[in-house]
Amino acid sequence: MHPTVEAVTRRIRERSATSRDRYLALMAGARGDGPQRETMSCTNLAHVMASKPDPDKLILRQTERSANVGIISAYNEMLSAHQPYGDFPDQIRRTVARTGHVAQFAAGVPAMCDGITQGQPGMELSLFSRDLIAQATAIGLSHNVFDGVLCLGICDKIVPGLLTGALRFGHLPTLFVPAGPMPSGMSNAEKSRIREQHARGEIGRDELLEAESRSYHSPGTCTFYGTANSNQVLMEVMGLQLPGSSFVNPGTDLREAFTQAASRRITEVTDLGDDYRPLSQVVSEKTLVNAMVALLATGGSTNHSIHLVAIGRAAGIRIDWEDFHELSRVVPLLCRLYPNGESDINDFDRAGGVPFLVRELLGAGLMHEDVSVMFGESIHDYTRAASLDGAGRLVWDPPREASGDTRCLRAVDDPFVADSGFHRLEGNLGRAIIKTSSVPEDRWCIEAPARVFADQQAVMDAWYAGELTQDFVAVLPGQGPGANGMPELHKLMPVLANLQSDGLRVALLTDGRLSGASGKVPSAIHVYPEAARGGAIGRIRDGDRVLIDATAGALHWEAGRDHGQPVHWGRGNEGLGRELFSGFREQVTHAEAGATIFRWDD
Repeated sequence: MHPTVEAVTRRIRERSATSRDRYLALMAGARGDGPQRETMSCTNLAHVMASKPDPDKLILRQTERSANVGIISAYNEMLSAHQPYGDFPDQIRRTVARTGHVAQFAAGVPAMCDGITQGQPGMELSLFSRDLIAQATAIGLSHNVFDGVLCLGICDKIVPGLLTGALRFGHLPTLFVPAGPMPSGMSNAEKSRIREQHARGEIGRDELLEAESRSYHSPGTCTFYGTANSNQVLMEVMGLQLPGSSFVNPGTDLREAFTQAASRRITEVTDLGDDYRPLSQVVSEKTLVNAMVALLATGGSTNHSIHLVAIGRAAGIRIDWEDFHELSRVVPLLCRLYPNGESDINDFDRAGGVPFLVRELLGAGLMHEDVSVMFGESIHDYTRAASLDGAGRLVWDPPREASGDTRCLRAVDDPFVADSGFHRLEGNLGRAIIKTSSVPEDRWCIEAPARVFADQQAVMDAWYAGELTQDFVAVLPGQGPGANGMPELHKLMPVLANLQSDGLRVALLTDGRLSGASGKVPSAIHVYPEAARGGAIGRIRDGDRVLIDATAGALHWEAGRDHGQPVHWGRGNEGLGRELFSGFREQVTHAEAGATIFRWDD
């Protein structure tokens, strides 16, 4: 093992000792003496069976031999990635029935599309939806009648929410069942160029909509490498999905074969048999380090500097930005996927995908081998991609020796960059993160006057008014979790990218988020303490000097004069249901603590 990976893992284990022991003891207690249906009253059990056909009722009575698999689904038609899940429950029920077990739809959880809510008020509910999904997952599983769980979810806050909820039922084995990305549409380079043209006013809304519709054109995950596809990499690397299953397109024979295989697999690893694999044992300190390493090696979404923290805490494991920062210095960047390159997730999968990535990281000692997985004998089984044999059966191929496309996926000994590009920033403004994997190296350090804006629209208005003609750091306070739910600020990127292309030195500083689509403009994000809770970012005024230095890890503010008390950056937070989440805004932790309403061990 690489000494830095070992050191970070040891530090996490020591930091987490008390909370992890408490969590594992809780899960051991929940395991009890066997399937909970055995201990139920006849009235309780009759309710469990009431809606099922007679053959399933007979199986559900056999509590010592037959498993009941709970399906938690984030299906809806508003998310292209989740639309294919509509017929998955029937597929799962049929497959599980053929193995002599039963599957029941336990709960549907909410699933919002960040692509639809970008720049809209609804984005202020996006991060909070993660914890709501965790709660909804818990409600579905609280009936305490299941022996295993299948989670149907892909996108941004949905997978972290499902996993957080499932971890509180960690005595149950849990598998995630992906649905796959849409086929490639318009190239990402062309899409980016057209967006920047529209921001400059060179093309109109009709042309932009036509381009976007050619990019997002069918069922399946969006093909750029944002949070949704980062989720898929992490679930596979953590052993919570079948090897090679993440990026198979919907509606294909291979996709259906994976769904059937996952349905069979969950019945093989319950507490009823001899191969019990509870989620609480699969998700460990080493598993989370492997996830961080894979995220860094692929240049994945910055949202996971929040989500992985929250997931870890649900399992009694405490990770922080220092862990990411230290790992980033030794984990090379092996992928160039949009917005960190021109290739998309389908290109990545054809080049070798997650199996090749795992093979490379294991071979370099950057990933722990001694971890539990939900499929196969070890994580080495996750170095093999899958295909269908001549009879249409799912088989796993030998590990791939070389990348099929070095433009998007490379070996450890030939990385794109030696440092994967995740940096922790620290200074008199507090702490923040910056992702440099797609930022030109001559932009890693910027010192410029501040321009303070109340929101994204204010930046757009200044742009259209021709006011942004000098170097500046765009400061957007009041975007943190306690202020307005920490929305993503993608609407800014075409404007700032145009200004940078025109030769200005520009950057973004905010207590909000950007996700995996931060792009080529240096952006210090997730700043805390946030403005709404008295953070120094709320005291910055136009003309103050701001330093963002990714190389030195510095985040500094020099006031032009004494500004006194911070400006109040609170929001009305009313309309489109935002008023229903006031309790979340009051209770939420800061970004490095997972920006969560749950306080497992505080």
